[in-house]
Amino acid sequence: MWIPVTLLAAFAQTLRFALQKRLRGAELSTGGATFARFLYSAPLISIMAWVYSRASGQALPQVPARFWAYALSGGITQILATMCVVALFAHRNFAVGITFKKTEVLMSVLVGLVVLGEGVSGLGLLAMVLGLAGVVLLSDPPGGTGPWHRRIVNRATGLGLLSGLFFAISGVGYRGAALSLSSGDAFQRAVCSLAIVTAFQVTVMAIWLAWREPGEIAKVLAAWRVAGLVGLASMVGSTCWFTAFTLQTVAYVNALGQVELLFSLAMGAFAFHETISRREWQGLGVLSASILMLVLVA
Repeated sequence: MWIPVTLLAAFAQTLRFALQKRLRGAELSTGGATFARFLYSAPLISIMAWVYSRASGQALPQVPARFWAYALSGGITQILATMCVVALFAHRNFAVGITFKKTEVLMSVLVGLVVLGEGVSGLGLLAMVLGLAGVVLLSDPPGGTGPWHRRIVNRATGLGLLSGLFFAISGVGYRGAALSLSSGDAFQRAVCSLAIVTAFQVTVMAIWLAWREPGEIAKVLAAWRVAGLVGLASMVGSTCWFTAFTLQTVAYVNALGQVELLFSLAMGAFAFHETISRREWQGLGVLSASILMLVLVA
C-alpha cells in the first residue's frame, strides 16, 4: 500500500504548487498564495484528526511543553519555505522551481548533522557533491551572459536553496513534535501535530497579511475556487506522506517520492506550456540522481 500512497502524495504536492503558481501569477501576492494553502487546509485537517481519533477509539494526545518548540519552529520555517518556492516561480519555470525545492533532501543531511549529530557516509558525501553540481547547472539563468559568478549567484538560486533549507528544518521540527506526544498511534500523533501547526500557521499569516498587505486576505477569500483546491491538495498530500511513512521506511518513501520531479515536468509542459533548456535538463538529471543516491544510502 505504501507505493500508491506515496505516488498520490507526490502528485498532490505537485498539484498544490501548480495551483499556487497560478494564484501567484494571476491574482495573489506571494504571501496570499502561501496563506491560501494553510487557510483552506487547516479546517479539513482538524476535522480529519477528530474523526480519526473517534473512529479509532483513541483519546486526543496530551501536548507536552517541548512539543511547542518543535512544532512552532517547524510551522514558521514551512511558511518561509513555501513563500520561497512561490516567489521562485516568478523567476524560473515550474519544473526547475520544484527541483530547487527538492534540495531539502540534501539540506536535511546538514540539519541532521547539526541538530542530531548524525554523520554521512562516503557515498552520502559524494551525493552532496553531485547535488552541488546540479544546483550550479540549474542556477545559471536561460540565455545567461556576463561573469559566471553573477549568473550562478542570483535571486532564483538563493530562493531555491533557502526553500530547501527551511523545508529541511521544518521536517526535523515536525518529527520532533510528533515524537514528543506520548499517546496515540503514529498516524494519530502525526495528524494531531499537523492540525495544531496549521492552526498556528493560519493565525500567524493572517496577522502578517493584515499588517503588511491590507486587503490580501479578502483576495484569498475571493479566490476560494482555486485557493480551496490548494487547501484540499495540501491536506491530501500531507496526509499521504504521513501515512506512507507509517507503512514503509523513510528512505524508500523519499526515493519513490522523487517521482514528483517527473510530475512537475509534465505539469509545467501541459499546464503552463513551459520548455526546459538543455542546461536545465542536465541540472534536473544531475540533481535528481544526487537526491536519489542520498536517500538510498542514508
